[in-house]
Amino acid sequence: LKSRMGEAEVSASTVFAVASILEGTTFINGSPQNTFVPGVIELARQKKVFIAGDDFKSGQTKMKSVMVDFLVSAGIKPVSIVSYNHLGNNDGKNLSAPSQFRSKEISKSNVVDDMVASNRILFEEDEHPDHVVVIKYVPYVADSKRAMDEYTSEIFMGGKNTIVMHNTCEDSLLATPLIYDLVILGELCRRVQIKKDGEGEDWESFHPVLSLLSYMLKAPLVPNGAPVVNALFTQRCAVVNLMRACLGLAPDNHMTLEHRFESTLAALGEVGNDGPASKKMKLG
Repeated sequence: LKSRMGEAEVSASTVFAVASILEGTTFINGSPQNTFVPGVIELARQKKVFIAGDDFKSGQTKMKSVMVDFLVSAGIKPVSIVSYNHLGNNDGKNLSAPSQFRSKEISKSNVVDDMVASNRILFEEDEHPDHVVVIKYVPYVADSKRAMDEYTSEIFMGGKNTIVMHNTCEDSLLATPLIYDLVILGELCRRVQIKKDGEGEDWESFHPVLSLLSYMLKAPLVPNGAPVVNALFTQRCAVVNLMRACLGLAPDNHMTLEHRFESTLAALGEVGNDGPASKKMKLG
């Protein structure tokens, strides 16, 4: 790496990532540039140091992951997604450079891919919605970013449905809490190890590519062979269930069978009056 320092094809963020890994410190990439080249990922694996990325997910992209998940899950086919942003802080200034914008465009656009692929009734194998992302630098608005989105979908009997959203936000004030959360969760993951029952005494840490942090990142970096998940609530559920597992609790789910049968509702009433119920429900 020393022989490559200062050359254009080695980005500053890659140099910082290598330095962080060599220091044994978790590195989280909050920008969309191509930081994690194969050599950096391999170094993280060798040193057993966590890396995570890419690009903080704070506003427009987070809403997009929720909206597209809702539409596809409801059987509504999004056919056109157009996103426009303008902002005036240093982020906006950097993104006015074509090469920087291209990496941001990719991280913002890929967020819908796995949700589209999840419904092959709506979408054929290689079919995707038209997806356009525009970002403009407007110095006057400073940190007050404007984001506008238009979602056009096909509905019943050839009809069309269009949803338009406008969001004004203080960009840095949305991103800063994410940094705290990412650092805290990354540090917590360093303290978690697992061991499979009946398979020796060896404890295992998480894979160095810490995909659990995807909930707060636009373009999730995942280990080879692992699926990329962008659906926001699925990402959050993974974090919540890890916390529950650390406390010895079963994974959370939304079946709530205890609220769907008269017998179990009656038992819940008894719990409120007489203490814990002794019977558990079984599926047969």
